[in-house]
Amino acid sequence: MSGEWFRRFVPDSQGASTTQGALRLVCFPHAGGGASAFLRLSREVTPGIEVVAVQYPGRQDRRHEEPFTGIGLLADALADEVRREVAGPYAFFGHSMGAIIAHEVALRLAERGEPGPERLFLSGRGAPSTVPYAHDRLRTDADVLAMVRKLGGTANAVFDDPDVLAMVMPTLRADYRALGSYVWTPRPALDVPFTVLIGDTDPVVPVTAAAGWKEFTTARTDLEVFEGGHFYLDVKAKEVARVVTSALGLDGRRNQAVAV
Repeated sequence: MSGEWFRRFVPDSQGASTTQGALRLVCFPHAGGGASAFLRLSREVTPGIEVVAVQYPGRQDRRHEEPFTGIGLLADALADEVRREVAGPYAFFGHSMGAIIAHEVALRLAERGEPGPERLFLSGRGAPSTVPYAHDRLRTDADVLAMVRKLGGTANAVFDDPDVLAMVMPTLRADYRALGSYVWTPRPALDVPFTVLIGDTDPVVPVTAAAGWKEFTTARTDLEVFEGGHFYLDVKAKEVARVVTSALGLDGRRNQAVAV
C-alpha cells in the first residue's frame, strides 16, 4: 500500500505475496510518534495480518508538513483516507493518542454508513472524557518534555540531542495541543468489539481508566493487562501479536481475554 498517509511493512525475509489477502490492521501512533512505531508488531503478525501504519503529517518522511493541532480535523482526514485506500476486511489499533484517533475515525465511518473496522484495539489510553485529562493539558515545551520522559519508551534518549529535539518539538507541541483541547462529544456507542490493552505500571493511565472504554460500544469489550509502563508495546510485541491474532480469530483458538 502506498500514498502519503499509510506505510506498509513486510519483513526482509518475506515477499509481498505473503500478505496478499491478509486482514489489514490499521495502526495509529502515539503523540509525537510515526508509522515506524509499529514495525515490531508488523513483524510479529505477518503473514496473517498486514499492518498498515498511519503516518501523520509533521514526522519522519512527512516532517516538512504542518502537523494537525486538532483531533477532530485529523480524524476527518483519516476517515476519508481509510475509506479510499483500505480495502477488504480490516481492524484498527491505536496506541495512546492513536487510540482516541482510531475511535474517532471509526465513529465517522459509522455515522456515514460506511464499512468500518471489525474490531478496535485501544492501547495505553483511558476512555474518552467530557473534560480533558490533566496529563494532556501541558502549557509549555518544558511540560511536554517532562511528560514524554515520564512516559518512557525506548526512544527517550533522542531528546538529549539538541538537534533532534529541535526537529521533533514542533510535532510534539502540536500533538499535545490537539490532546489538550480534545473533549468527548457524546454520540451513540459503536457496535464494534473492543480489545483494550494497558501496561500495569502505566504512569498516567490506570487500568480502571482503560476499562472505561466498555461504555463506548454495545459489543463485547476485552481487557488485556501487560507487564510494563505506557510503552509496554515496545517490549511486548510478541504477546500483543498473540492477543491481536486471537481476537481476530486467526489462530484457531477462542478468545480467552477477560471481558469487562
